[in-house]
Amino acid sequence: MNKIKRQFSSDFKAKVALDLIRGVDSPSQICSKYSIHPTQAGKWKSLALQGLVSVFDNRPNMQIFEKDQLIDDLYRQIGKFQVELDWLKKKTGG
Repeated sequence: MNKIKRQFSSDFKAKVALDLIRGVDSPSQICSKYSIHPTQAGKWKSLALQGLVSVFDNRPNMQIFEKDQLIDDLYRQIGKFQVELDWLKKKTGG
């Protein structure tokens, strides 16, 4: 029998994770309510808790900073090459 892999929206995952974090019902009750496997629900809860920590982390994200630096450097290089190209075109009469 061919199993169909279900896909869940981010909103659905967040709702399940919040229910697990609140702890009003047991994890097995929550999983039955949403018809999901307990292992999957546990992963979503862990991801939610990890993400929650980053919301309160005031340190800048180094990956974003490095990406922005790379973009700035590339734009700077493009500008330099454009000036050089314009100069060469003017110098060669092209």
